[in-house]
Amino acid sequence: MNAPTKFEGLDVGYDIPAAIGMDESEIQTPCLILDLDALERNIKKMGDYARAHGMRHRVHGKMHKSVDVAKLQESLGGAVGVCCQKVSEAEVFARGGIKDVLVSNQVRDPAKIDRLARLPKLGARAICCVDDVENVADLSEAAQRHGTEIECLVEIDCGAGRCGVTTTPEVVEIAKAIDAAPGLKFSGIQAYQGAMQHMDSYEDRKAKIDVAVAMVKDAVDTLAEGGLACDIVGGGGTGSYYFESTSGVYNELQCGSYAFMDADYGRILDKDGNRIDQGEWENALFILTSVMSHAKADKAIVDAGLKAQSVDSGLPVIFGRDDVEYVKCSDEHGVVMDPAGKLKANDKLKLVPGHCDPTCNVHDWYVGVRNGKVETLWPVSARGKAY
Repeated sequence: MNAPTKFEGLDVGYDIPAAIGMDESEIQTPCLILDLDALERNIKKMGDYARAHGMRHRVHGKMHKSVDVAKLQESLGGAVGVCCQKVSEAEVFARGGIKDVLVSNQVRDPAKIDRLARLPKLGARAICCVDDVENVADLSEAAQRHGTEIECLVEIDCGAGRCGVTTTPEVVEIAKAIDAAPGLKFSGIQAYQGAMQHMDSYEDRKAKIDVAVAMVKDAVDTLAEGGLACDIVGGGGTGSYYFESTSGVYNELQCGSYAFMDADYGRILDKDGNRIDQGEWENALFILTSVMSHAKADKAIVDAGLKAQSVDSGLPVIFGRDDVEYVKCSDEHGVVMDPAGKLKANDKLKLVPGHCDPTCNVHDWYVGVRNGKVETLWPVSARGKAY
């Protein structure tokens, strides 16, 4: 029998994994659950940190792909808006009421540029990244056609080896072209060092960021000498935000995973040599999974396999237990070593995913839990918005 649900016409176990008011033990698995207390503490903590350091925080929406989480980050953490990686994601956030949206990526396809140029008509500030002067004319034409304004950040490749230019003269050339183009506004620099976020050593991460800061400072100073001010100098992730915030040049952080945490981020070390999931941030996101078989004495089989998570950054970790271990998975099954035979059929386990971003992208709902009860359900609003 289905538990009562306030979502008219949606059935628990078919359309949604739980109903508000339901006991945590009744939630259908596998699904994503959020510890709302931990989530709120993480959000407030980052917001307090940003304010204390005179920084704006533009939360990374590609992590959770959720309008509801983004709004919580604005209301509890003082976030100024979101960044995301795709125009379709940006449109979800704009349609959901987020008023300041950065596509922290290049937009080159004509159809995508057209959609980007229409974002301001949804009431949102629309910003994108540029790393090629030839992109400027296409963005300008679309903005003029729709009577809107697209703000542009010149992206610097400060070590990630992906998008972005690598020299100050290239930054200046593109910035001048943006500044001169009708319908566009030069708004600053994007410089996110993504390649070092998961490096274990604090000192190794710092060394990488020191290089990035030097590149960014040279570009910002040179632009200022030419009369081009940077409203935004953005970057900073969960593994580096303390470096950017004390750099004297960055003014916006773009942290995402801090809010949920995952097993891969959790293992990196802070300046005192402690894992960041053991004091700096709390695990707030879990894959709730159930034991479906214990036919083998020393292992339990759970219902969260490859289709319930991403294992690109490693297998999930079982939260709060050291007597059982998640050791491998296939499409629909996860294997949990249980040498003492502690588990039984229908027991539930909380898994900390190896990588939260792609794991969230394979689910439709977040189930928000507080004090053992389902308090809210939030859709993964931008799931599937990959274009």
